Amino acid sequence: MEIESAYGVGQVSRCEQSGRMRMQRQRPWTEMQDLASAPRVRIRRRGADKYPLILKAARGLVAEAGFREAQMSSIADAAGIAIGTLYRYFPSKTELMVEIVKTTAQREVDVVAGIAMRDGTARERLGAAAWTFASRALRGHRLAYALVAEPVEPDVEAARLVYHRALSRVFRTIIEQGIATGEFPTQNAGASADCIVGCLFEGLVAPLTNDAANGGQQLTTHASAIISFCLRGVSGSSLPFECADQ
Repeated sequence: MEIESAYGVGQVSRCEQSGRMRMQRQRPWTEMQDLASAPRVRIRRRGADKYPLILKAARGLVAEAGFREAQMSSIADAAGIAIGTLYRYFPSKTELMVEIVKTTAQREVDVVAGIAMRDGTARERLGAAAWTFASRALRGHRLAYALVAEPVEPDVEAARLVYHRALSRVFRTIIEQGIATGEFPTQNAGASADCIVGCLFEGLVAPLTNDAANGGQQLTTHASAIISFCLRGVSGSSLPFECADQ
């Protein structure tokens, strides 16, 4: 099955499909939603709304070359609008890039949160949620790198940090549930969740800087090893992680 994700068009894993119906009923993780609902710099004007065109064009250019190379003139050309129109919606490139982070990150957090709410043990859900993040990032590697590690302006970095915290909150919720049921040993769930986010982000930086789309089984094995390490730290079990769609 193919779907246009925040990172682009690609195959949807069974892990992602299983969480999609639950996400239609509930959208948790309010920290990321607070960012997405914050006042936008968008300026209303008469005529057709160019906002969706601008975001699509900007996201496409970031996905191709990163934040630094996505210039306002190129974005305007890709959106088929005048440069002056673009600046009426977004007075600066930084404000547009912040909006790209907000909208793209919200979609990714929603998908991972959907996996977290499905049925299964805490270990299964934690592994599936981490795998969903990793596999989607590897499929859309250039945009994912921009959201994770590319050097950016302070305002864009601040938006990325909110994204990091929202993902951590998803993992923390699963860990807390596992502790409550006795599946996981007592631990600082917040610290464990932060460590998972750090392992995923840092562990995937190198693959994301290369042509991850051509990595095949090697990248799958690499991502699985990272997740196995995280699960071992949280659960104390040495069982390796295996996702059903591998």
